[in-house]
Amino acid sequence: MKTPLFHGSCTAIITPWCENGIDYDRFSRLIEHQFENGTAALLVCGTTGENATMSEIEHNELVRFAVNASSGRMKIIAGVGSNDTEKALRFAQNAKAVGADGILMVTPYYNKTSQPGLISHFNYVADRVDLPMILYNVPGRTGMSIAPDTYEVLARHPRINGVKEASGDLSLAAEIRSRCGDELNLWSGNDENTIPMMALGAHGVISVASNLVPGVMTKLCALCENGDYPAAVQLYSRYSDLFKALFMETNPIPVKAAMKLAGLDSGMLRLPLIELSEEHLLILRRRMQDLGLIN
Repeated sequence: MKTPLFHGSCTAIITPWCENGIDYDRFSRLIEHQFENGTAALLVCGTTGENATMSEIEHNELVRFAVNASSGRMKIIAGVGSNDTEKALRFAQNAKAVGADGILMVTPYYNKTSQPGLISHFNYVADRVDLPMILYNVPGRTGMSIAPDTYEVLARHPRINGVKEASGDLSLAAEIRSRCGDELNLWSGNDENTIPMMALGAHGVISVASNLVPGVMTKLCALCENGDYPAAVQLYSRYSDLFKALFMETNPIPVKAAMKLAGLDSGMLRLPLIELSEEHLLILRRRMQDLGLIN
């Protein structure tokens, strides 16, 4: 049995860019906001953090800063995924050196690989860095998925702690639980799947929406952990339209726009991402007004 790296809501935190790189003052304020709202963990340098446009220096420094700013109050998980296994290893080694609590590693994208190649890719890093690893399965972005047989093999590695399952395939999540049990912890990779995934045994969610409404996601996970699914469904139903609106365009474009509307300055986007369209901004504003998040 492997102890889950965290329980509850983990925010896949945005990166506030400015003209000169990362705005660390803004980032520090966002970290405090997460702590004040009960967030259990932060995923730094994930997809929502625009890691694809970071230099290695920016990536490594952002993880170091998050570890120091959190001061042990929340778990810090570093996104280390790459389609270059050696690059992923370097990111993981830095995460270990600066004191991160764990790493999250996505399947290779663009060049992709075979299922045996996935086993080699993940095990190569897990063999060399003494940190709990969370696998990340998001075929909509990477063009490939981790197969059940592959999950079963990877679960045997003592440092592979679990998986952020963002395929949206609940039957796959159920099969992971059936085959791997407590040897591979499960987290929802989609806000909209939090309740069914936790009903299947997931320990929480790695969330985009919690950048904007961290307290809501903290409460939603707590209700599920306590088995109060009717209350969880009621809470989710209230925010479901907002969750959908946060994916009207490529993440993190909508959530950064929403944070700005709410007074949580999220900084710039980096190309190739651009600002949310006016049409979608109007929809997002209405959703937030309906919930009382803005006037």
